[in-house]
Amino acid sequence: MRVGPAPDLIPRERPRCAGCFRATTVGGVRLTEFYETVRDEFGQMHGDALLRDHVLLSLGGRTAAEAIEAGREPREVWRALCEEFDVPPARR
Repeated sequence: MRVGPAPDLIPRERPRCAGCFRATTVGGVRLTEFYETVRDEFGQMHGDALLRDHVLLSLGGRTAAEAIEAGREPREVWRALCEEFDVPPARR
């Protein structure tokens, strides 16, 4: 049984030096921020599973991870997850 984050969910470039990190940005939203927000709301393991496994009809029958890979805006994917799982408006 695997414990911990699913490393394949967070796209990152390898740092060139110690302390260097370039986060991928899509539509002005850092993907690391998107993934952190999902994990804050749903928990690390459940959030990773939702991104990878839960199919969202509002995103064309794709998972959140597939939608991001296909070029959908992280904000749009976040809103779809919030709608699907009844996240209160104050936390959206």
